[in-house]
Amino acid sequence: MLQKFTNASVKIISKYLPDPYLFAVILTLIAFVLSWVFTGQSPVEITRNWGTGFWGLLAFSMQMVLVLVLGHTLAQAGPVKKTLVTIASIPKNPTQAIIIVTLATAGTNMINWGFGLVTGALLAKEMAKRVEADYRLLIAASYSSFLFWHGGFSSSVALSLASAGTNFAVITGGVIDAPIPITQTLFSPVNIALQVVLITIVTFLNAKMHPKKKEDTVLIDKALLSDEPEVVKPSKNELTPAGKLEHSPLLSWIIGGLGMLFVVDHFIRNGFALDLNIVNFIFLIAAVLLHGTPARLLAAMSVAIKGAGSIVLQFPFYAGIMGIIGGANIYGVSLGGLMSDSFVNIATAQTLPMFAFLSAGLLNIFVPSGGGQWALQAPIFFPAAYELGSDLVTVAMAIAWGDSWTNLLQPFWALPALAVAGLGAKDIMGFLLMHTVIVGVVASVILVLF
Repeated sequence: MLQKFTNASVKIISKYLPDPYLFAVILTLIAFVLSWVFTGQSPVEITRNWGTGFWGLLAFSMQMVLVLVLGHTLAQAGPVKKTLVTIASIPKNPTQAIIIVTLATAGTNMINWGFGLVTGALLAKEMAKRVEADYRLLIAASYSSFLFWHGGFSSSVALSLASAGTNFAVITGGVIDAPIPITQTLFSPVNIALQVVLITIVTFLNAKMHPKKKEDTVLIDKALLSDEPEVVKPSKNELTPAGKLEHSPLLSWIIGGLGMLFVVDHFIRNGFALDLNIVNFIFLIAAVLLHGTPARLLAAMSVAIKGAGSIVLQFPFYAGIMGIIGGANIYGVSLGGLMSDSFVNIATAQTLPMFAFLSAGLLNIFVPSGGGQWALQAPIFFPAAYELGSDLVTVAMAIAWGDSWTNLLQPFWALPALAVAGLGAKDIMGFLLMHTVIVGVVASVILVLF
């Protein structure tokens, strides 16, 4: 039954899912029409919101480019490559390979989603060199574990609650005016239950989805998986003074030492605080040190940067969609607010977390940004939670998990992994349709029970 559903999903998605760029354009038009119809704003006003928001993710776009490029560059360094090879050598058959990729990537995503996103795809590529597993499913399995980042240490919602200040009280309508530590969010019974149950389900689904027939299994030419950078070192007689610096580890050691000093100081001052900037900094400094010489670092980076084009092109369109969704009319009503209100109006104290989850999942299709969603939903759901007597932490984590849930079918976050893998969104999304359905049902039930 599962195989039949998977095969049908793969065929449908492969046939009808547009390229991620076209997907972003179509979402833009849908958001435009919905905002026009339901908020009463004129086309000129909506266009103004779109254009104003279009460049709102520039800093984040650059961070994502660096996550991809630096993560890929680091993975090509000798020690990291050996570690990936060692893990990839463990499985003896496709099922074992898919299970290991899923669990390993789930663990790295819980530590930091940027780290997990790239290393998961790189591990899947190494697996494909050694085991005759369906390459599309290996990459889909690595990306499916992206679901778990919001329940881990880089959860933007949990970290925002832990550092809540004056602005946070304004965002939540005065309901939360003091920090809520991660011991009450990440280690709450509801979050632990969601992590354990959903990791079990996702791992089982990934393992069972592998095609049973050889003719249905899509393998990849192993020669296409080779992305070793070429470094040609001139002979000593041909080396210029500049060439000697390029092939000498001296400057790498100096810069690497300064970088390590900064990282240590950062963690002493801030505790185990990981954000995209510090993760990218660690990636860069580690790559500088592990590649040894500037020449090897630059060669590896030239290979890694080839896949960054899709991020550069598409992220501004999603920023524009955020501008449309968050743009309010003269009465302060926005399309995002209407979406959230429609769920709140039918909720009870027990069902509010479930509706927070579902509305976050819907919003995430248009606004695939935890911060953007939080700004739209927090002012609506937290006052409602207070009025209804619903648990605030459960509502907060429900919004976080809803944001993660529909990432399974939203190609926005898959772009770095797809760039590493050399695949398109339609190659993996068919496998993830079943995940989306089952995770949505199971998470909703757990949230109602808690």
